[in-house]
Amino acid sequence: MTKVIIQKLTSQEIEERQIKKWPIWEKEVSRFEHSYDGDEECLFLEGEVVIETKDSNYSISPGDFVIFQDGLKCVWDIKRPVRKHYNFP
Repeated sequence: MTKVIIQKLTSQEIEERQIKKWPIWEKEVSRFEHSYDGDEECLFLEGEVVIETKDSNYSISPGDFVIFQDGLKCVWDIKRPVRKHYNFP
């Protein structure tokens, strides 16, 4: 079952969701394991990341709106420093 959903949002959708008011998370080039105990929504502003799961790898770049679903276990492989808005709905 897919636990990583990657979408492109229009500027109107970004405004309607008030994403620019969400907090910002930043992380340098690194590699680490992470697991999710709830959904997380985020809009990537900068950086390049490969999310590695047991089923597949997902490449994320600026402009991607990503939903990491509850129960996801993955490895974050940050290729270029990341800045993203995030929210736990």
